[in-house]
Amino acid sequence: MKKNSVIGVIMFCCAAALFGGGNKDNSGTIRIGISKIVQHEALDAIEQGIQDEINAALPNVVYDLQNANGDMSTATQIANKFKSERVSVAVGIATPVAIALANTIKDVPVVFSCVTDPVQAGLVSSVDRGEGNVTGLSDAIPTAEHIAMFKEIAGIKTLGYIYTSSEDNSIAARTLVEEACAANGIAFVSQSISNSAELRQAAEAIVNRVDGIYLTTDNTVFSALPALIKVFHDNKKPIFSGDVTGALNGGCMIASGFNYYKAGRATGQMILEILDGRKPADMPVKFITDPAETDLLFDLDEAANCGITIPPSYLNAANLIFRNGKLERK
Repeated sequence: MKKNSVIGVIMFCCAAALFGGGNKDNSGTIRIGISKIVQHEALDAIEQGIQDEINAALPNVVYDLQNANGDMSTATQIANKFKSERVSVAVGIATPVAIALANTIKDVPVVFSCVTDPVQAGLVSSVDRGEGNVTGLSDAIPTAEHIAMFKEIAGIKTLGYIYTSSEDNSIAARTLVEEACAANGIAFVSQSISNSAELRQAAEAIVNRVDGIYLTTDNTVFSALPALIKVFHDNKKPIFSGDVTGALNGGCMIASGFNYYKAGRATGQMILEILDGRKPADMPVKFITDPAETDLLFDLDEAANCGITIPPSYLNAANLIFRNGKLERK
């Protein structure tokens, strides 16, 4: 952001119009409330990316960082807190907290980050524009391409999928996974959970019925990912993760998706535009489409555990390789 634009942001915040720009507190400081549904590497990376992007352009920004710990009543309490404190912008990382913010706050901008299907979630009517005081970024992933790759590499004939029954993004993703399986001649087996404590039991219930499991961006699943990884590792069954961040420590044979830190930076850019006077209603939902913002990881240790050989063409395309217990970056 140019220097004169930054000055314009600060001046604008003093006399912001409804849904455009942001409020300052009595000390002249811009306050940004950020709420995430749970704590795990991907959501933490988004949160950090948002702050880094804003801090690079604006001084004197104060952040109120909140974690709902997977509880919707807590998410609503956080939304009411942001409303009463009149934050300049309220940010919701993941669908449940974004819905809580949008339902509670009507007079300041609400920006969602990494909501898979914002239309189905009721946050916007169309991805072509924002809705009132709400806009944001989607973390939709190429599910059909992932499952076709999984079949080619691992010979998957029956695919498992575990999802959180209370997360709208997970329910929408389940439909996409089932459709992709049908298109690729793969049988589909799903198991729902209501909280992270149920993940190990769900993994144990499904592992002997499938050839491998596919993970979408389900926040509850990823908050307890090591439990699922252990079950599938012990049974020598491969995991394909649509979230690379959660796979960086090993355990997922394949991981492909966008970089969540960069998604946070992209969300931060949207917030800066709003602070500079742009109205959320005029801002389309942002999607991560730049190949430079995506990662492809193969865990060769896990491939060997499952008795699977990764074709050289795929290895050559990967920018992340996990082997001998260590992550290598190309």
